[in-house]
Amino acid sequence: MRAMVLEAPRSPLRSDDQREVPQPAPHEILIRVRACGVCRTDLHLVDGELPDPKLPVIPGHEIVGTVESKGEDVSRYRVGDRVGVPWLGWTCGECAYCRTGRENLCDRARFTGYQVDGGYAEFTVADARYTFPLPPGIGDVEVAPLLCAGMIGYRSLRFLGNSEKVGFYGFGAAAHLAIQVARYRRQKVYAFTRPGDTVGQQFAQSLGAVWAGGSDELPPEPLDGALIFAPVGPLVPRALAATAKGGTVVCGGIHMSDIPAFPYALLWGERVVRSVANLTRKDGEEFLAIAKEAGVRTITTPFPLSEANEALDRLRAGRLEGAAVLVP
Repeated sequence: MRAMVLEAPRSPLRSDDQREVPQPAPHEILIRVRACGVCRTDLHLVDGELPDPKLPVIPGHEIVGTVESKGEDVSRYRVGDRVGVPWLGWTCGECAYCRTGRENLCDRARFTGYQVDGGYAEFTVADARYTFPLPPGIGDVEVAPLLCAGMIGYRSLRFLGNSEKVGFYGFGAAAHLAIQVARYRRQKVYAFTRPGDTVGQQFAQSLGAVWAGGSDELPPEPLDGALIFAPVGPLVPRALAATAKGGTVVCGGIHMSDIPAFPYALLWGERVVRSVANLTRKDGEEFLAIAKEAGVRTITTPFPLSEANEALDRLRAGRLEGAAVLVP
């Protein structure tokens, strides 16, 4: 099969068209990849910002495909079924986190496209217990970003509860899906982009943002909470300054640059800063259900598998609307 392989951090992916098709273990399924989203986490991996990846590794964790074959212990799928593979690839099921519904924090967890090979390939294997049957009515390319950008955006939004006025700092793949859920929940979204990015601001307003401006600006009224999708630490004090007392600022990425020192007055007033780490299978099930109810639709730019490096370059430069998706 063909695969795009990361052999060393901070180097381009290498195209390998002589890689053997993997064989599923008893609890795994072999998947013919139909589409794989390009996530910012993939970019952090390639840029050497995530510790201790399996090398060489095939990136990609927003995988859509069909079951080609399955291990002897798999009963939930039949050959030909369409499935989705997310970031969370395996957990121990035994630790205190797993036993209390917090499998996203499992210290022994393995993640797709990081500790196990992912979907920048024509075939991949996945633990069937950590995959999702995908609903009909939405194409392979369109559904791929739901499997991480959508699910992480949903988990992040949940931590804002019923906040009426919410800010989104960074308006990429996750934000363009989360805003659709927020609007379905009748929340008002204020979008913050890179200063001067009028195209991104118009994109946010086209999806229903009531206001859009640069991340160096304050919104026209205080926010009840904010989500930070951009991996930029200095956005934390900016979001706190825009948030009313009692509000929550949620950092939604797996990696962020250092947060600078800021006055305690920005945090005082029972404001909260918290992170979101990974996702649980329950998050995925809930999000796929609400995405269907809310009519969530993705905006995508497809790339051939061989152009994975170009897709990553465009994501790094902020030259994408919505999500990039690789199509083998």
